[in-house]
Amino acid sequence: MLTPEEVKTYIEQGLPCEHIELAGDGQHFQALIVSAEFSGKNRVQRHQRVYKALGERMREEVHALSMQTLTPEEWRDQSEGKA
Repeated sequence: MLTPEEVKTYIEQGLPCEHIELAGDGQHFQALIVSAEFSGKNRVQRHQRVYKALGERMREEVHALSMQTLTPEEWRDQSEGKA
């Protein structure tokens, strides 16, 4: 069973992240992922990019992943209460 820290590490290895928060119970995970690679991409494309970073782990080990994917600008706006 995967830990949230392991999933976080896998994402960071496959996707340059400015910030990432991950929680979960070993099968179901919730993530906040901030990456400049999300710029110009819609939500589906952002999620596909995270799935690509996880590779086969997404099919074999991670049963559910709920994501909030933000660009650095969106994250700053949200943390400043602008979003």
